[in-house]
Amino acid sequence: MREIASKGQLRLAFLRWTVVTVPFVLLLGFLSARSVPVGSVNRWYAALAKSELTPPDWAFPVAWSILYVLLGIALAMVIHARGSRWRVPAIIMFFVQLVINLAWTPVFFGLHRITAAEIVIVAMFVAAFATTILFGRIRIAAAALMLPYLAWIIFAGYLTWQIGVLNPQAETLAPGASSTQIIE
Repeated sequence: MREIASKGQLRLAFLRWTVVTVPFVLLLGFLSARSVPVGSVNRWYAALAKSELTPPDWAFPVAWSILYVLLGIALAMVIHARGSRWRVPAIIMFFVQLVINLAWTPVFFGLHRITAAEIVIVAMFVAAFATTILFGRIRIAAAALMLPYLAWIIFAGYLTWQIGVLNPQAETLAPGASSTQIIE
């Protein structure tokens, strides 16, 4: 016996997926950001010359939190789209781009590898763009939720590139040693 689910049942199923995917994506983003010191807490980064367009430190966790929520909702929409032949490839591509995304912070802030971080950003954009295309074949709204993320990746790529331009020796710089001398 096959029954068709009501609109209320479908909404509830979508909400259940959202309750799982949004915190999951947020948690992974949080863990990546906490894997190494970031922002001005990172002495290496604090010492670098940055683009005039670089937002204040507080803006990055706010922006990424919003983007991760949007990504989680988009993923829930796609997971919820049973029957679509594009569903499995879209979910796989989503996780490919997410893994690339999560690698950027340790590469840039932890390893101080600007060139490698630029390569990661390009790969992230390509994978996120492919994910957006696949999401669009399933749900236009899911693809639309990916657009701010794509824009932010482009902006982050610009900021990373500018750090490389403004600090040609940045990859060879070590963070400054903290002083143990007491000044009275």
